[in-house]
Amino acid sequence: MNEDELLLREQRLAERLARIEAMEAQAAAKERSIKEREKAKKQVLLRLAPSLWDEIAAWAEDDFRSINAQIEYLLTEAVRQRRKR
Repeated sequence: MNEDELLLREQRLAERLARIEAMEAQAAAKERSIKEREKAKKQVLLRLAPSLWDEIAAWAEDDFRSINAQIEYLLTEAVRQRRKR
């Protein structure tokens, strides 16, 4: 391989690297955006029967979660299951 071919190959590799770096930057920006949206949680007023509250509280304790985290976990799992159908 002569010097011109090596320079051309190096230039192509540099261009590919630049495209890959741009794609990585886009992916990182998208990931940051998703994480920021996830951090901005919505508040919901939820009324539960005392017996249901007690069951969820006991379940949360078994899973070492707060009651709020347990409810969020249960809702997330329900949505995940619904998507699988």
